Amino acid sequence: MTPGSNLPLDTVRVTVDVAAPVRLDVSGLLLAADGKVRSDADFIFYNQPSGPGVSYRSGGGSAPDSITVDTGALPPGIERIVVTASPDAAGQSFQGIEPTATVRDAAGGAVIATFTPPQLGPETALVVVEIYQRGGVWKVRAVGQGYANGLAGIATDFGVSVDEEPAPPAAAAAPVTPVTPAAPVAAAPVAPPAPAAPPAPASAPVGGGGGKINLDKGRVSLQKNQTVSLVKGGRPLLSQVKMGLGWEPAYGGRDIDLDASVIAYGPQRNFIDSCYFGKLSILGGAIKHSGDNLTGDGAGDDEVIVVDLGRLPAEATGLVFTVNSFSGQKFTEVAKAYCRLIDAASGEELVRFDLTSAEPQTGVMMAKLIKQFSGEWEMTAMGEFVKSRTVRGMVKPASQAL
Repeated sequence: MTPGSNLPLDTVRVTVDVAAPVRLDVSGLLLAADGKVRSDADFIFYNQPSGPGVSYRSGGGSAPDSITVDTGALPPGIERIVVTASPDAAGQSFQGIEPTATVRDAAGGAVIATFTPPQLGPETALVVVEIYQRGGVWKVRAVGQGYANGLAGIATDFGVSVDEEPAPPAAAAAPVTPVTPAAPVAAAPVAPPAPAAPPAPASAPVGGGGGKINLDKGRVSLQKNQTVSLVKGGRPLLSQVKMGLGWEPAYGGRDIDLDASVIAYGPQRNFIDSCYFGKLSILGGAIKHSGDNLTGDGAGDDEVIVVDLGRLPAEATGLVFTVNSFSGQKFTEVAKAYCRLIDAASGEELVRFDLTSAEPQTGVMMAKLIKQFSGEWEMTAMGEFVKSRTVRGMVKPASQAL
């Protein structure tokens, strides 16, 4: 398997062995729809080797550790099991000791798939693969997402309480942030210096696409760099909206696996959080993701991000919607990419932006929503391409684009 690829499982019970030239600590986490464990009991590892539908087996140092998943025994509400690994030696990275995950039929031992995450460096922990449900079918997906802060970083990111020794003062302030093999390891996204003025776009025309308009005349079709105020009849639409994002493979092309995300920022362009296929709910549920579409097939939106504007915390004043190709396909292989803003209550399409050009890059910033001092929100079409396979690599360029 390659990063981002997936396979359907035709067996109820699967075992994932994770092997490397050194001894590894392997674990499994049961995740609900919000991308979090329900409690610490959903963290399965050597000190807690069994849970509902998931079990851990130690290889004793001479064989790989493994996680077995019985999809038929998982509790209701559990949608995903992530299998993680970290070197047993404290502080050791995966540089030169890339692990290999082997997915087997737990009953007969037949190999279903293998996956070795490529291009690893200073990562000290990995989400190797995930077992997840889509449309009533259980599948396995190759992930290979790295963390700079070990197994504790993964556990914390998925909602597990981790008791550790206090960190040194310099490290204590750094939030836990995942990194991908394609990006340098960093403790946290680095925000640019605070601008002299708030990042809200001006009321005057922006760029070459024309000026700001509102929704009084109904649905608005934006061109690149155009801005629309989410106001109708003089009143802000402080209600729940949906950002639908869609795409199709270019004519004659293969299925394309793109990932839609939204990044939330504060008034000084400071990063707050990201909502994506691995983290389906952020900011207390004010932003939710529909889940990962792995092919782009079919009519309609491929992925939907729901934003409750009225429930967003006051510090969240900027949202940037992005699309990335985790498997490395370029946007020149994509056709009919678009985003559209929908009134969640009525289903009415409010704003649409069709991407009319493409560049051979793996990421694109599609649109941004900015909260004005008056309390109204404005949407600006972006269409700016970035070299990044994951949302993490979009954090800095999106901040600069606010």
